[in-house]
Amino acid sequence: MPGSPELRVTVWNENVHEQHEQSVKRIYPDGMHAPIADGIRRDLGANVSVRVATLADREHGLTEAVLAATDVLTWWGHAAHDEVSDAIVDRVHARVLAGMGMVALHSAHKSKIFMRLMGTTCNLRWRSDPGGEREVIWTVNPSHPIAAGVPQPIVIPHQEMYGEFFDIPQPDDLVFISSFEGGEIFRGGCCFTRGLGRIFYFGPGDQEFPVYHQPEVQRVIANAVAWCGGVATPNDEPTTRTGNAQRNWYLDGD
Repeated sequence: MPGSPELRVTVWNENVHEQHEQSVKRIYPDGMHAPIADGIRRDLGANVSVRVATLADREHGLTEAVLAATDVLTWWGHAAHDEVSDAIVDRVHARVLAGMGMVALHSAHKSKIFMRLMGTTCNLRWRSDPGGEREVIWTVNPSHPIAAGVPQPIVIPHQEMYGEFFDIPQPDDLVFISSFEGGEIFRGGCCFTRGLGRIFYFGPGDQEFPVYHQPEVQRVIANAVAWCGGVATPNDEPTTRTGNAQRNWYLDGD
C-alpha cells in the first residue's frame, strides 16, 4: 500500500548444491535464492526491499547490522546445516524472539535455527525418487493471510516426498497440508510464534526440481513474508500511573 513502511527481507540460501551439482545448477543457474527473491519483489511490490545472503558470505551474510535491518528472514539449507556457526544461530534466534519474522523452506526443517526455535527433533518421513512424484497442496485455512490469492489446490508435478510424522510442536495455525502419490500426507504449511517473532514453515522445494519457479509457490512465500513481517508490539511498558496511584489501581481496580 502507498505510504506503508518498507518491509526489509533477507533471503538466506545455503547455496551449496548449485555450486557443485550440475543438475541443480541447470535449474537454478543464479542460485535457488534468485527465484525466491524475484517472487517476493514481484508479489509485494515497491514497499519491499530484498537482499540475499549465503553460507559463504562473511558471518554467513548475517552480521549484526544485516539482522538489525531485517524484518523477515527466509531460510533454505540442506547439505551444510552443520557448517552454520552456532554464534550466528544464537544471533538469529535472539532476533526472532525480538520480533524478526522467519520463513523456513523445505529442508530448513533440520536447520540448527529451526530446531532451536521448535525445541524438537523436527524429523519427518521422506522419500526421494529420481523423477520425484506429484505433490498436491491443499489449503485448510482459507481465511489465513498466507492463503490469499493461492489456487486450491497447488499442484507440484515433481517433488520429494515429505510425510508424517513430522516432529514439531502443535502449530498455532495450519494453513496447508500436502498429499503425495504414495498416499502420504504432510503438514507442510505451519505457523508458529516465538517471543515476538512469527515463523512459517513451508514444505515444498527440493533442489532437484524447479519448485521455486512456480508462481503459486512464489505467491505463498511472498504472503508468508508479509504475514511474518507483522511484528507484535511489546506489552511490557509500565503504566503511566506512578507511585501510590499506580499501587491503588492494582489493588482497587480503579
